[in-house]
Amino acid sequence: MTDAISGVPPCRCLPSGDWEHFQLYSGVREAIASLPTHFRSTTQISGILATDLHTLNTVLGATIEEQVVRTLNQARKIWDPKQQYESCRFDRQAQTFPDVLLRKLADERNILLGIELKGWYLLAKEGEPSLRFQTTSAACGKQDLVVVVPWVLENILSGSPVVFEPFIESARYAAEYRNYHWSSVRKTKNSRDISIAKCVSPYPNKADHILDTPAFDRGGNFGRLARTGFMDDYIKALDEVRLCGIEAKYWRSFFSIFRENTTDSEARVALENLRRRVQLASSNVLQIDQSTPSQHIELARSIPARVAQSAAAIADELERLLDDSD
Repeated sequence: MTDAISGVPPCRCLPSGDWEHFQLYSGVREAIASLPTHFRSTTQISGILATDLHTLNTVLGATIEEQVVRTLNQARKIWDPKQQYESCRFDRQAQTFPDVLLRKLADERNILLGIELKGWYLLAKEGEPSLRFQTTSAACGKQDLVVVVPWVLENILSGSPVVFEPFIESARYAAEYRNYHWSSVRKTKNSRDISIAKCVSPYPNKADHILDTPAFDRGGNFGRLARTGFMDDYIKALDEVRLCGIEAKYWRSFFSIFRENTTDSEARVALENLRRRVQLASSNVLQIDQSTPSQHIELARSIPARVAQSAAAIADELERLLDDSD
């Protein structure tokens, strides 16, 4: 059974100020927004192969999410400054929506709000969060949130994870906008119909059917929130975050040299081309003359001169990684 979706963009329906837990809700949002200040991780990473860097989210994603939950519990003074919720804590739950529940310890069904939480390795090759959110809107309370936490290793190639400004959105709105975009905005000649999950209420059990299902989705893209457009400004801002003086989007470009099927010789050729590109972009480093290949000149012009010096340091580090893997 498929259901027609209104062609009207959805509106955010957030908790009202007279809700008894509104101050708690506001405090939780504030605590999530302050994660970059309070987040601490005991995880230490070193010796990872260059070809494995893009897999970090798969390897460490669950660990990061667990540590985010621990950080929220430790930030109780932000979301419970008057100590009205001392009997409550954030808990992760597996294989059902939402990932994280804020609930009373003595009564697990007394749930105050939920968070669908996903870590995002900022330097992953996709360049966008891979989160797939298919939960139907009826399973989301007004106070429930979708949260994406971007992170990298503190030394880019090693060290402990550090996090950046999270993406915070109403889970119900995210579900409604996802369906609106799928059925009314995206360009396609295929079916736009969606089967909406029925008889659903917030905080479902594991056995409940809570996913909306598209009639046609050969590419498996339904639920990819980053492809609906409503995260575009957020992603663009994160692309420009400076890591060791270089914007994240340039790091991603550098790391694209290394893929699992890249041979050592291919990586070294690519690295040499990258180094030459950096040198051409650096003032007074290399004179461009008639012998300089035109493609190198064009590549050089695409690197801002202000990052060329730092980019050279990246190239040196990438070469060291290759040498260490020999």
